[in-house]
Amino acid sequence: MQVIIYDDAQQVAQSAAVWVKTLIQQKPDTVLGLATGSTPISLYKELVDEHKKGNLSFANVKSFNLDEYHQIEETNPQSYRSFMKQHLFDHVDIDQSNTYLPTCAIGENPRAQGLAYEEKIKQAGGIDLQILGIGANGHIGFNEPTSSLVSRTRIKTLTEQTITDNSRLFSADEEQPTMAMTMGIGTIMDSRYVLLMATGKNKAKAVLDTVAGPLSAMCPASVLQMHENAVILLDKEAASELADHEYFQWTDEQNKKLNAEFGLFHNF
Repeated sequence: MQVIIYDDAQQVAQSAAVWVKTLIQQKPDTVLGLATGSTPISLYKELVDEHKKGNLSFANVKSFNLDEYHQIEETNPQSYRSFMKQHLFDHVDIDQSNTYLPTCAIGENPRAQGLAYEEKIKQAGGIDLQILGIGANGHIGFNEPTSSLVSRTRIKTLTEQTITDNSRLFSADEEQPTMAMTMGIGTIMDSRYVLLMATGKNKAKAVLDTVAGPLSAMCPASVLQMHENAVILLDKEAASELADHEYFQWTDEQNKKLNAEFGLFHNF
């Protein structure tokens, strides 16, 4: 696990954009795993800006989102399809028929839908780079605490904390979903690279448990300790409960030297 600490959230987004841009330039038919939530928005803005400058094309890219609310219409403004269109898909040259979310409409069997999503990922060759945020309770995707560390795409009931955290996005007259389809932890761990972004003081405890705590289903993100190519991008607030900041900085400086010689990605 590589931990990189930046001064602020904007630097986290800029660094994440460099990782995505570098991979797409190296492998134009990259398969991206994408996340929603407030943290990735600044990353998507950076990518859109790079595209508009003519520095980045998504023409051959495929994408798979981590999650989607259960039984929500794609056209619903609260759907994650709408989120992705608003923040990325409608502003770059990606073929939207190559963008996938783990949907489950009314009348569809969520178990069958989960298996079908896994098959789509397999047929695409697997995910090259998975973008992650992290919940205050340590969830990745909608894999809430106690989720199996080898789980696959499936339906999950959201915790009260997650529902409360997301309630700010819903108006009083909107029905807020309590269930969602999500990639499993095992699905995420199959990605060749994982890039987790965390910003803000409210994520500091989850970051501590992820990086320095025990491997535990009570902090699903802690499984990234077992991933060969997991990169954790933090601002100082999110990293505030971590010890050894000087070591993380020293390690980052050494990795920059290796990256300058051999590149960010070593197996494409």
